Amino acid sequence: MKVTRKVWFQVGVGFLLVLLIIKYFVEIHWIFSPLVIILKTIFVPLLLGGVLYYVTEPIQRFLEKHRWPRWSSILAIVIGLMAIAVGFGWVVGNPIAEQLNKLVKNIPMISKSIQDATDYVVRNMENFPPQLKEMIDSIANSVQDIAIVASKGLVSFLQSVVSVSLLAILIPFFFIFMLKDHEKFAPSIYKYFSGERREWVKKTLSEIDGVLRSYIQGQLQISFLLALIMFVGYLMMGLEYSLLLVIFAFFMNMIPFIGPWIAFAPAVVVAVIQDPVLVIWVSVVTLVAQQIDSNFITPNVMGKTLDIHPLTVITIILAAGNIAGFIGILIAVPFYAVLKVIVSNIYDQRNAIKNKATKSV
Repeated sequence: MKVTRKVWFQVGVGFLLVLLIIKYFVEIHWIFSPLVIILKTIFVPLLLGGVLYYVTEPIQRFLEKHRWPRWSSILAIVIGLMAIAVGFGWVVGNPIAEQLNKLVKNIPMISKSIQDATDYVVRNMENFPPQLKEMIDSIANSVQDIAIVASKGLVSFLQSVVSVSLLAILIPFFFIFMLKDHEKFAPSIYKYFSGERREWVKKTLSEIDGVLRSYIQGQLQISFLLALIMFVGYLMMGLEYSLLLVIFAFFMNMIPFIGPWIAFAPAVVVAVIQDPVLVIWVSVVTLVAQQIDSNFITPNVMGKTLDIHPLTVITIILAAGNIAGFIGILIAVPFYAVLKVIVSNIYDQRNAIKNKATKSV
C-alpha cells in the first residue's frame, strides 16, 4: 500500500491545508470585512428567531394536522406569543419592578456588608488555622477569577441586549419566515446534488435539524423546570429578590452544567446579607434541583440525543466563553453537536464508499 493512501498521511495533509487556508484568510481578512459586518448584524436576530421557531414549530404542526391553513397557524402562534408576553408582564411586572427598586436602594448597604465581612477576615487572618487560611485564599482567588469572567460575560450580554433592541424588527421577520417556509430550506440545498450524495446531504440536514430541535426544546424545558423548583424553594425560605434570582437562573440554566452554579452565586450573596443561615438552605435547594435535573429531568427530556460527555461540554463552554463571550457560551454546545453530526456522517459515508469499492474489487 502506498503511503499516500494511509489515513494518517491523508489526515496530516488535510490538517496542513486547513492551516494554510486559515493563514491566507487572516492575511486577506479585509476583503471579507463587509460580509463579517452583515453576519454580525443578522446573527443575533437569526439566532433568537430560530429559537422561537423550534419552540413553536410543534404547535404549528399540531394546528396544521387539524387542518389549519399555514397563514392562520402562523397568526395564531404570533398572537399567542404576544398574549403570553403581555400576561407575563402583567403578572410579574410589578413584583419585578418592586424588587429592582428595593435592590437599587439596598446596593449601598449590600456593598457595606460585603466590605465589612472582607475587613473582618483580613483583620483576623492571623488567628485562623492554616487550613482555613488556605481555604480563604483559594476562595478569594476563585472569586476573583469568576468576577473577571462574569464581568466579561456581562458586558457581552449587555452589548447583545442592545443589539437585539436595535434590530428587534428582524427577529419576528426571521421567525415568521421560518414558520412559513421551513420545509423549503433542506430541499433548496440538496437539490444541487444527485444520487447517493443527494441522499447523504438530505440525511445529514435531517439529523442536524433533529439535534437542534432536541437541544433547544429540551434545554428550555429543563431551564423552566429548574427555575420553578428554585422559585418554590426560595419562597419557602423567604429569600429576598427571589423572583429576580429565579429569572436570572432561568437564563443561566440554559448553559449546561456550568449555568446552575453561575445562578447559585448571587443567591448565596443575597442569603449571606439577609441571614447567613439561609446559605445552607440556598445550597440545599440548589443541590435538590441539580439532583432532580440529573436523575429525572435531563434523562427524560434530552435523552441521549446529543451524546456528549460532560467534560467535553465544560471544555467547549469555557473555550467558547473566552472566544466569543456570552453568546459563544450559549451556542457552543449546539454548534459542537451539529459539527459532530456532520463529521460523523462524513466518516460513515467514507467507510461506505471504501467498503463498496473493496467488494467491487
